[in-house]
Amino acid sequence: MSPQPTLAALRSFHCEHTPSKSRILALVHHREGPASLQAVLTCRQPELAQQAVDILQQAIRSTSDAWKPEPLEALCAQLPDAPASSLRSAARHAVAGVWPMPPGSYLKWDQIADGADEGADEDTDTEAVTRALRTPDDARLADLAGPVVRVEVLREFHLHDPQAVLKAARSAGWEPLSNDDPENDDPQDVVDAVMWLGETDREIEGADTVTDACQGMRLRTESGHEVADWSEEPVVADFGSGWRRKPAVRRVESAMPSTKEQVPDFAALFEVQPPHCEDPECEDEQCEWQLTPRTADVLYTELCVLADQAYDDSEELGDRPVVPDEQEGLWGVFTSLPKLTFAADLQWRRRFARAADDLAGDLERGEWPEPTCTAEELALHLAVRYTRDKGDEDHAVGEHGSLPTHRDDYDFDMCAEVFFQDSDVLMLYSARFDGIEDPDDDTNRDMGVGDLRAAAWFEPFLNVPARDPHRGFRR
Repeated sequence: MSPQPTLAALRSFHCEHTPSKSRILALVHHREGPASLQAVLTCRQPELAQQAVDILQQAIRSTSDAWKPEPLEALCAQLPDAPASSLRSAARHAVAGVWPMPPGSYLKWDQIADGADEGADEDTDTEAVTRALRTPDDARLADLAGPVVRVEVLREFHLHDPQAVLKAARSAGWEPLSNDDPENDDPQDVVDAVMWLGETDREIEGADTVTDACQGMRLRTESGHEVADWSEEPVVADFGSGWRRKPAVRRVESAMPSTKEQVPDFAALFEVQPPHCEDPECEDEQCEWQLTPRTADVLYTELCVLADQAYDDSEELGDRPVVPDEQEGLWGVFTSLPKLTFAADLQWRRRFARAADDLAGDLERGEWPEPTCTAEELALHLAVRYTRDKGDEDHAVGEHGSLPTHRDDYDFDMCAEVFFQDSDVLMLYSARFDGIEDPDDDTNRDMGVGDLRAAAWFEPFLNVPARDPHRGFRR
């Protein structure tokens, strides 16, 4: 009789792209060994592989009652029979939150331990010195040569959907605490589940953050301090003036997104010449309006923030429709779009996030942002509007303040004039033009607007170079 597969907790799904194919992998966590990547299926079209990952990610966050198989079946219809069958099977496992791992497909802890000492060299003097400087077991504060810093973190969560929290924790590898007291062995222990999920700064599915703060102090023996394990006084957090609130995870307005590791050198990318004169109405070509380093920098920052917020909101909102009155303040990006987009699905929202990324990429290459579709047009309109609303006093801070100044800095009215072919998309905000998005609408035909329905927002404009259709997503 063949051994039964091990059931592991599903964490997430990921794509691996090569020039000839794309593979989908499941990241799983299990008791018997370290986290592992398990093969799901192979697909020749990277776009379909990415769609499959998005659907599987939704399945992990869903319950069997709430799961909607229609997007899955629509995608399976575009795949050959074998990968379509594998995708359906993966979706069933994702909804259940577990993944079967056949024996031999993963590494066990005892295998790691058995081989740990093979080929080990004798300790060198350098290694001995290193060990002496590291932290001995059961050390007290006076035994430690270097400074000791205590960081206390206070996080409070409102669990508006406890069952979703428990499912998210199990998917991340959490298991209820087990002990000899049956009264304390609770499979529905949401406190322990939140403690497990709260070890990172990621948002917790089914919970809203109420408080997120931290404080730090250096421990000193002369002040009577001691490390917690040896301290006679309990280490109790006192929420007071010494605490510093940590920045919100989802709404960072004043900093570059963490996904952008290095800010482009806009002084070099958009090197400008001083104007021939200071008359803004002068028609001499030496006095033409220029996209300056400071203007490019703040637009780039706004587009990156817009993209990150859209990715975050896409993950949280999924395929659910936007209901501004019920979700005010939660879905800032998508509530700021015209109402005809409120029923869009997850993939549409991710593509909108990528539209903002594409425009930021234009600036990163030293080019003016050039919208190539309706989604990019509106993303750029939003970035220009948000940056204008912040005012000049919010721009000249940090490294931005070291960029060269110019007469045309922060001239967002001119940005709105030169970056866009037209402003037809803004008519979607006006009740006066209800229905104008439909190319069969009389007003639409009279004005030559074209198709502004949400499904057509990513259709490339015919008079500008299109983006690479195989470029994928940043996150």
